[in-house]
Amino acid sequence: MRKRYTKAEKLEIVKQSLEEDVRVIDLADRYGLGANTIYNWRSKYYKEQGIAPSGQGVKQMTDSEREIARLKNQLREAELERDILKKAINIFSKGDGRYTNS
Repeated sequence: MRKRYTKAEKLEIVKQSLEEDVRVIDLADRYGLGANTIYNWRSKYYKEQGIAPSGQGVKQMTDSEREIARLKNQLREAELERDILKKAINIFSKGDGRYTNS
């Protein structure tokens, strides 16, 4: 039978999981839990506290920041297409004469 943890025990485990040098997998082994259980408890803790976990969530961008991000993506795609075309030209211009008019 699995142990049922009180709210205070869950809170203590969550606080331990937030410490810098503590790995969730190690805590899970110590308490006989799955790592996902601890992550779920952390998620509930964040919601109750009204805070967003560090490094997560959607960044709010201004219109100009969104436009810059869109243009960067568009540039990245164009550069990728250019690189593919360069390789194709290089492949077809080499070799056995099947792909050239000479």
